[in-house]
Amino acid sequence: MEARDSELEKELNATLQARSELGPEYESALIDSFLEKVDRRLDETLDRRVRRHLAEQQITVARGARAPQEPMANFGERFGFGIISLVLAIPLSAIGVANAGIEGLVVAWLGIVGVNVAQVVRGRPSSRRPEGRTKSDWTD
Repeated sequence: MEARDSELEKELNATLQARSELGPEYESALIDSFLEKVDRRLDETLDRRVRRHLAEQQITVARGARAPQEPMANFGERFGFGIISLVLAIPLSAIGVANAGIEGLVVAWLGIVGVNVAQVVRGRPSSRRPEGRTKSDWTD
């Protein structure tokens, strides 16, 4: 990375020298040119890092391990869904009781619990094998 930093430093020095020779009327164009070079350098670095990260994930998956997941990756989504379902439970409970009594309350809460269970199940990775495949690809 030091070689790249020295390249940027050379570019900056050349830009500053060109500004002193050309004068302040070309300052905007010189700055834009330098910033484009910095932007290109950042894009190249980011592309390289993304490619490396994707390759590491593909290697991990190819070796049979699951793709790495952060344990708190979807915590906000799950937490938000839980809060929203509890907030909506209040008017749904009132509507259920007003229309059908205790049976309406039970139906409303069964629906709320069912939706939350479906959300939890949807968020978990499936451990089932695709149909038509045996335990091992090497056996007949």
